[in-house]
Amino acid sequence: MATMEQIKALRERTGAGIVDVKKALEEANGDEEGAIKILRERGAAKAVKKTDREAKEGFIGSYIHTNGKVGSLVKLYCETDFVARNDDFKTLARDIAMHVAAMNPSVVRPEDVPEETISKEREVWVEQVRQEGKPEAIAEKILAGKEKKFREETALLTQSFVKDPEVTVETLISTNVQKMGENIQVGSFVRFEI
Repeated sequence: MATMEQIKALRERTGAGIVDVKKALEEANGDEEGAIKILRERGAAKAVKKTDREAKEGFIGSYIHTNGKVGSLVKLYCETDFVARNDDFKTLARDIAMHVAAMNPSVVRPEDVPEETISKEREVWVEQVRQEGKPEAIAEKILAGKEKKFREETALLTQSFVKDPEVTVETLISTNVQKMGENIQVGSFVRFEI
């Protein structure tokens, strides 16, 4: 049976509700890390369900680096004006804007990378693989891996979050979807540099 101290500590760490924390701790036999894993899995499932809901409210997050030479704007959408005015939501928008300024993604999602960009990069990858003298079957797998990695490094949602490299921007957003109870989506972003 989970103690109130365990429930309180885990609730502070995860932001999950008391009932959810208690159930997760019971399922994990009191193991905090196991309970966190259970909560994440359930939260991710809930977050996926929320992505079908329309997000038409939001906030434009901005960030200007201290040197005044790099800045960005991010359109972050949510479902209601209530959440759009929430300080946590505004902080998330600003954090994503800071990430855009620091990491310079070119698209929101990996599938948004233009095929012409992939074609140009693929020419370079093919030459690299050819010079390594890899067999045809292995070369195709290497090329597929290089494309996947390139798409993930180029897309905002699949980049490691600048303030916490242990999570991706997509995971950061999912965590906030769980916390705020609404669908949250990045609309678009722009980055400026002098």
